[in-house]
Amino acid sequence: MRAQKPVVVVAAVVASLCLGAGVAAAGEGWGPARPGSDGAGDSYYPQDGNGGYDVADYNLKVGYDPASHQLTGVQDISARATQSLSSFDLDLHGLTVDSVKVDGRDAKFSRTGDHELVVTPSRALWRGQNFAVKVAYHGVPAPISDPSLGDNGWQFTPGGATFVAGEPKSATTWYPVNDTPLDKATFHLAITVPDEWGVIANGRERGSVKAAGGTTHVWAEETPIVPYMTTVAIDKWTFDRQKRADGTPIVSAFAPGVPDSAKQAEARLPEILDFLESKFGKYPIDAAGGIFLNAQIGFSLETMSRPIYSGGWAGVVPVIVHENAHQWYGDSVAVAHWRDVCLNECFASYAEWLWDEAKEGVDLNKQYATKVQKASTAFWNGKLYDMGAGHEFTYVYSKGPLMLHALRNYIGQPAFDFVLKTWPSLHRGGNASMQEFQCYTELVAHRSLKGFFDAWVYGTGKPADQYLFPGTLKPAA
Repeated sequence: MRAQKPVVVVAAVVASLCLGAGVAAAGEGWGPARPGSDGAGDSYYPQDGNGGYDVADYNLKVGYDPASHQLTGVQDISARATQSLSSFDLDLHGLTVDSVKVDGRDAKFSRTGDHELVVTPSRALWRGQNFAVKVAYHGVPAPISDPSLGDNGWQFTPGGATFVAGEPKSATTWYPVNDTPLDKATFHLAITVPDEWGVIANGRERGSVKAAGGTTHVWAEETPIVPYMTTVAIDKWTFDRQKRADGTPIVSAFAPGVPDSAKQAEARLPEILDFLESKFGKYPIDAAGGIFLNAQIGFSLETMSRPIYSGGWAGVVPVIVHENAHQWYGDSVAVAHWRDVCLNECFASYAEWLWDEAKEGVDLNKQYATKVQKASTAFWNGKLYDMGAGHEFTYVYSKGPLMLHALRNYIGQPAFDFVLKTWPSLHRGGNASMQEFQCYTELVAHRSLKGFFDAWVYGTGKPADQYLFPGTLKPAA
């Protein structure tokens, strides 16, 4: 059993005040062993993730040959049954499973759908039981192509390098996983590649050792992490290593051909993290840095402790601000459901506004008024909540920061600052919903915010003037 930190208990109290404390049915999960669900039940991606267990740690040993693209892996999973299980599922896209063991005993396994690995242990698992799973597998990993979101997961660059990035799916393309934001776990990686290739991944470096066929590079992410935020990148990197004033290691990697402007921008990461810490509270991750690709992938991504940057965004400081703001809003505090993604993207986008205000002297009220003046009907009809599968990453970047700036003026600067700084600590290491954020903001502001959230977040159309121009906000002249 994992000990509850005091802040987690406080968060649970706040959540119960907002949503009402849930009461489990008597005896729930204590009956005869039955299969765990083959999905975590998200309304957009109901088959992603699985039910019946909670993962504590992934310990992954991988060998990868860039020339043939062949990957061989052994995944050790430490988990706890949350119901009595006759079988359970893991998520794995493609790749060939060679064997599965549960608690050291051979287990039966089968594949269903496009990513379900169904495991039947030789003995049933009882609710509350800790158990270990070992999966051996191999193959050529391939990205998941989505018509709206592009490629997700294991990807290749024209120069022969490879990297892992994607949202909401990614991890399933290279290891067996419970692929849901609701199941965070620590992540340990030992990956062997030919000597001429370098490796960077999440967390802290644990050293490299000579191995048969190359060098084994070891990384450890001790902050529990959502699966899609795990990454590994293999290239002929130039590394830069710094430390924050508190000793937090900063490791950044630059692919061959990445411009000096990227290195100059990333050199400001200690300053950026200090600034974000002043707004959002203590940095919640145990390492930092960045992975700078020399490839155009259409997005940059907040992979935990070490965001990945597309070649098209190299050297753009606001993008570094955005992705590192996610370490608080999106990584440490993850969404409860994908319909809540504004809790990630609206806040990271507004962090860029806050940076511009503090560092560039931008008048945010004027910027807000100009954007409101230019906004189209389609813009106002863009949704910030429950926008539909495949449409999560649209208006949250543009309408989202407008909403937060209006909220700042609606509840006043002191209340807004308090919410921004305390929300991540209240839910640190957990998940949250938009309704919980609304309720917490109401508690801080000592007033109902139903009208504001209905106008800006849950509804569509241009908000009424009382919500569009609160406080010191005025229409553009």
